[in-house]
Amino acid sequence: MITYLATKNEGKLAEIRTMLAGSPLELRTYSEYRDPAEGHESYVENALLKARALRSQLSSAGIADAAVLADDSGIELDALDGGPGVDSAIYAGGQTSWPHRLAAMMDAVAQHGGASRGARFVCVMALVLPGGREIVVRGDVRGEIAPELRGTNGFGYDPLFYYPPIGKTFGEIPEQEKNLLSHRGRAARALIEALG
Repeated sequence: MITYLATKNEGKLAEIRTMLAGSPLELRTYSEYRDPAEGHESYVENALLKARALRSQLSSAGIADAAVLADDSGIELDALDGGPGVDSAIYAGGQTSWPHRLAAMMDAVAQHGGASRGARFVCVMALVLPGGREIVVRGDVRGEIAPELRGTNGFGYDPLFYYPPIGKTFGEIPEQEKNLLSHRGRAARALIEALG
């Protein structure tokens, strides 16, 4: 089933394509995709917003027989009472560089004396099938915020997200291993299961 992913990021396409290998979804991107303005309330709301926006854009372009897939994800810190959550991509300011964003997060945890290092990565995927049926799944994984950046693999908050069962951050493990453990990998497996 031809499925357009609501992103312009080829790296994200490659990652999700790997996670959904063996599923009936044949992923591709739509070069004219325009991101809608996201809300600040829920991952589900944002994932559906992006999926529906892409579906509308494809329909306007005369592409009506394809599925669309979108995801929304974030990191939730115990020290920030579950924040930044859906605002993870703009934490410490929308124009903030990733090095400064990571430093701001480490500082926020340090201000709590480091006692509240608990964290959770969350991912929601929304698939809209050609007939309009919507499937929404969620994946999450608990870990901790590391006291310093560790590893150069992955992206975003991966070098800060320490996963105790393996004693490493997501930035220290290869992509294939991360896909088995991560919130996005868990959401992808839930989606495959939902598709039957």
